[in-house]
Amino acid sequence: MKFTLSWLKDHLETEASLDDILETLTDLGLEVEGVENPAGRLSDFTIGKVVKAEKHPDADKLKVCQVLTDEGETQIICGAPNAREGITVVVAKPGTYVPGIDTTIGVGKIRGIESYGMMCSEREMELSDEHDGIIELPSGEVGERFTDWLAANQPSKVDPVIEIAITPNRADALGVRGVARDLAARGLGTLKPIPFDMVPAAFPNPVTVTIDGDTLGQAPVFYGRYIRGVTNGPSPEWLQDRLRAIGLRPISFLVDVTNFFTYDLNRPLHVFDADQLRGSSLRIHRAEGGETLTALDHKDYTFEPGMTLISDTEGVESMAGVMGGARTGCQPETVNVFVEAAYFDPVRTAYTGRALKINSDARYRFERGIDPAFTPEGMERAVRMIVDIAGGEASEVVVAGEVPDTTRGYRLDTARVESLVGMEIPAEQQRASLEALGFRMEGDMAYAPTWRPDVLGEADLVEEVARIASLTRLKGKPLPRTEPGVPKPILTTSQKRQQIVRRTVAALGYNECVTYSFIDSRSAALFGGGTDDTRLENPISSEMSHMRPTLLAGLLQAAARNQARGATDLALFEVGATFAGGEPEDMGLQVSGLLVGRTGPKDVHGASRAVDLYDVKADAEAALAAIGAPAKVQILRGADDWWHPGRHGKICLGPKKVLGIFGEVHPKVLKALDVKGPAVAFTLWPDEVPEPRKTGHARGALTAVDLQAVERDFAFVVDADVESLTLVNAAAGADKALIDEVRVFDEFVGGSLGDGKKSLAITVRLQPTESTLTEAEIEAVGWKVVEKVTKATGGTLRG
Repeated sequence: MKFTLSWLKDHLETEASLDDILETLTDLGLEVEGVENPAGRLSDFTIGKVVKAEKHPDADKLKVCQVLTDEGETQIICGAPNAREGITVVVAKPGTYVPGIDTTIGVGKIRGIESYGMMCSEREMELSDEHDGIIELPSGEVGERFTDWLAANQPSKVDPVIEIAITPNRADALGVRGVARDLAARGLGTLKPIPFDMVPAAFPNPVTVTIDGDTLGQAPVFYGRYIRGVTNGPSPEWLQDRLRAIGLRPISFLVDVTNFFTYDLNRPLHVFDADQLRGSSLRIHRAEGGETLTALDHKDYTFEPGMTLISDTEGVESMAGVMGGARTGCQPETVNVFVEAAYFDPVRTAYTGRALKINSDARYRFERGIDPAFTPEGMERAVRMIVDIAGGEASEVVVAGEVPDTTRGYRLDTARVESLVGMEIPAEQQRASLEALGFRMEGDMAYAPTWRPDVLGEADLVEEVARIASLTRLKGKPLPRTEPGVPKPILTTSQKRQQIVRRTVAALGYNECVTYSFIDSRSAALFGGGTDDTRLENPISSEMSHMRPTLLAGLLQAAARNQARGATDLALFEVGATFAGGEPEDMGLQVSGLLVGRTGPKDVHGASRAVDLYDVKADAEAALAAIGAPAKVQILRGADDWWHPGRHGKICLGPKKVLGIFGEVHPKVLKALDVKGPAVAFTLWPDEVPEPRKTGHARGALTAVDLQAVERDFAFVVDADVESLTLVNAAAGADKALIDEVRVFDEFVGGSLGDGKKSLAITVRLQPTESTLTEAEIEAVGWKVVEKVTKATGGTLRG
């Protein structure tokens, strides 16, 4: 949003300096992005007078001029047709930078004659597009700075231009008056009244307007007046200067007036060339689909069903709230016009503009929400300006629909400012701030003005009060402790588990990744997703069309990108949300880790090897143990089909309670995502781990045993399809009080065992707690182990 300082002062009576205004704007939340001061750009230019002008001896169109400057008389070669003796000019001496031609003037020879400077045109100084000749000043003293002359005679030419950033919720600040209102509420001046006289109706309106019943939600109200006998042409200089200052090109008065009100009062308007309308009626309706229009930007657009259009009796003439049509646009020869002011639904306008890829000032404002109650007054102000400057007489007003009722009030709790913001502001000051912003106060109820669609609750009232009071005054205050002792922990079990599992997996050597929650449909389908339930209505790209069903998708894509850049051995993990459907209850917390390549770089001693599922099994078990999962779990088959069917395991507490899965990623998934294997992974669901039974926060007492542990080794011959876990669990159940640990340390297949057999060797660790074990007690436990394993596996003790 750009505006000039003098434009702001048309609405704000203030003696504040430019620096004070800039600082206050930022403090109010209207952040200043830049200030352009033409006076600084033109400060080196001075006024001179041509005392002699003669034709160049070697060029018909050049003149050798003797110019009187503050440094005396100097010679300047000039090709302007109006260069002549006696005129007062603007001089750029050697060393002066001329912005219009992006050149620093030096001393040079032109056709053999030296020139010591330049006499400038308005375009060369970026004052206008005029370049038919050099500037001729009606007055001015030789040697006077040109900027001083402009400030005294044409102040709009050296008016500072301020640019502010507008957040999407502050639609009211898209007009200069809205900015002035904020500054006045802060106390930096007084908001000026801007009265006007309505143009009396001279004849009945020849144009009728209707709004289709199914379109009233998209276009609730439309106002229009017909003006006949206008004289279109260039805008007054003050209007052209303002439009140029904010980066707009003056076109003609009837076009410029709509741009002026768009920026001045945040009131988008449209002016039809009434003689180009076919028939005598306009209809606001929804598009059926397939209609076309050549717009003011001279591009052809085809409309989708539901878009809001304005049509005459033969076809579409305007895209409501977005852009008008070229055929009915105002031309220099236009003499009869129809002035339109309407209110269009912000959401529908945004959808239309986005679908058609049109960015216009009107769309920018309508989709953020303009003031619907200002619709009739905005039109009347435009009609008054057109009649005053371009002449003509206006018709009666035609109205379709009615201004929507946006009345809404919220209770102002003056005590909430301190509790929500931390500032102590007197109640009367709070009320005064809201009233200065246009709120209507009735008791403790504050009714939002029609130009503030962003105010939607009591907290918004607090924000406005604090914003006007200045959040820079906010000082931190420690809250007093209300209860003795150590405060209760505030993190939930799930939050604490996330912290613990992050530290644990990172300590195992994994690098944490943060990937997008959105993936492409093809990748999502590989992991059971990609359905309509998780498809985004408005994805930021085609590669982010669906919510991720698992973290593995993002990790594998990250691995592929790293491999493409030469990083082949990877250990990645992520903690985040996954989405099984489109409802809130379908979102779950997941932890996934991925190992790709080898365990380390090549080693002369052969320590490096390809990663396997036992690596991720150990890491998954370590992570589960860190967050309090039971030590005794079941390892089952039957995971989803993106895991290798024979090289994976589900970590379960029973067949339906799955804590995690580990194993190799299926080769078809690796191929689809262009990942070079081997690749093994684990996925955990921390929220599935049972809550601890003890709710206390203190650690239990350390149980230390000073008795010697005893280990015994056993080797069993079992069928080749017997799982080692079955054997380990059987051995561990032989004596739960004494047996502390059972682990497999060797596997032998073939040889004298024969086909279909294998030997599994285990170590059983016995930990006594009351007295040292005797040989007989150790022997008894050993026989129990043999008995349990034999019964569970059908195996025999290997001799």
